[in-house]
Amino acid sequence: MGESDMVHEQIDAIDALIAHYVAGSLPEPARVLIRSHLELKPDNHRLVDTLELLAGEALENTPEAAIADRRQRLAAIFSSTSPDSEPQAAKRPKTALFPRALRALVGFEAADVPWRKRLPGLKEYSLDMDGCEVRLMWIRPGRALPAHTHKGVELILVLDGAFNDERGHFGPGDISIADETVDHRPVAEMDRPCIAFAVSDGPIRLTGSFRQIIGDLIG
Repeated sequence: MGESDMVHEQIDAIDALIAHYVAGSLPEPARVLIRSHLELKPDNHRLVDTLELLAGEALENTPEAAIADRRQRLAAIFSSTSPDSEPQAAKRPKTALFPRALRALVGFEAADVPWRKRLPGLKEYSLDMDGCEVRLMWIRPGRALPAHTHKGVELILVLDGAFNDERGHFGPGDISIADETVDHRPVAEMDRPCIAFAVSDGPIRLTGSFRQIIGDLIG
């Protein structure tokens, strides 16, 4: 798997992640993850609006430069669509679990995911895209994933249910950011399965004792 901007840009907090989203420096699967997060937690649009305003002010303060073929370039600009613009979608059904951006990326809703069993109590649907591994995960209530750290950056957006690890609680709309500095053992909460969308640009490395790894692998 090729390295992406996620590895090199020291993304270690949600505000930094959203700043990269506004700057357009994230790989497409990570951009979809942020769009989905903003749909689930619309209050965070305030940070996006603030960063876009600051970027606009910086652009206004940039010295003017002559543009060759001005009319031709203006015609191209006005005939194009913004890379962030999305077609007008039908109103999200109340029964829909996936945000619109995620449904557009994978092509189906939660009830239609072609899950594959990865471990007892863990199902996944995965594909490689834009140098990243993209995964949907279904984790059985109470199921602990093997303790691990990362050789890249992993972003996990919780869609339904919740999990806890050494850093705290992650529920619907929350994003977990993990890299080589994070050694964790996520555990799904007991009341319902945890369904999540993950984007990573590097493999994991199992940690913990041999007995714990074996116990977590067999579930």
